[in-house]
Amino acid sequence: MSIHLFATIVTPTAVAANNRGEGDGSTLATLQTITRGNDQYTTVSADSIRWALREYFQHHYPDEINRTFDPDRDQYTFKDEKCSAEKFIDDDLFGYMDAKKDKNNKNATVKRRGALEVCRAVSLEPYWGDVAFGSKGGEKGKTSIHQTQMHLTAYQYTIALTPEHLKNPERASFLLDALVGVRHVGGNHSRFLFEFRPESIILRLTSDPSPWIMGCFKRMGEDIGCPELERLIQAEDIPANELFVGGKIAKTPYGQKLEGLGVRVFDGVKQAKDQVKEQLSKEGIFA
Repeated sequence: MSIHLFATIVTPTAVAANNRGEGDGSTLATLQTITRGNDQYTTVSADSIRWALREYFQHHYPDEINRTFDPDRDQYTFKDEKCSAEKFIDDDLFGYMDAKKDKNNKNATVKRRGALEVCRAVSLEPYWGDVAFGSKGGEKGKTSIHQTQMHLTAYQYTIALTPEHLKNPERASFLLDALVGVRHVGGNHSRFLFEFRPESIILRLTSDPSPWIMGCFKRMGEDIGCPELERLIQAEDIPANELFVGGKIAKTPYGQKLEGLGVRVFDGVKQAKDQVKEQLSKEGIFA
């Protein structure tokens, strides 16, 4: 029976706003928004999060990455045009697609679906349209005035991985390290610095193919809670012993309630991550 790894992450609360860059002088929106009910929320794409994970692997495992980003030339280069999930972390986790036909099958392209799945990050707070206006320095022109959208919020997102789908299952351990080591998301010229590391994290190791923990964080007054997660545990839809919770939520009433329900709760995000790595090792996923 397959073991699946799921994680839902909530970031610290900070100001999200793209710096002026390629959109200099324009009035284009710099934050993407979605509608839920009668409110708008800002969102960060899954591609941006994957970019951040690639950046982590490039810095920590430079010899095991196929696709590397050169900030001076603003472009990616490949060590080996023939992608290999066996050789490279990024080809294994994120997949690839080569438009060139497979020599052994003229009707097929060379491709691999990524083992890692990432959802869009969505803000916890509604976006009320905060905008800053400014003007570029020096000589003024018709494009001198610019605007920047800003949103004070935290974001949450979920990842899913079945380690046995990896050519090297030990890379599940590398991914866990990357999740708590993300610096910033982006990939374009006008990134903003916003810590996407977890302020709190919920990890689940299970044979259940469905995460059940997506979107479980919610702003509760000044704190961030997870009342829906508590309900799911009490309803026995999620066994408490499959969950590892770490971070700031541990010292809130929500963390204390989870602990009382039998969830393993840790003060630190990295403590929870390390316990999951230890459990994966016990399950024989990797040595």
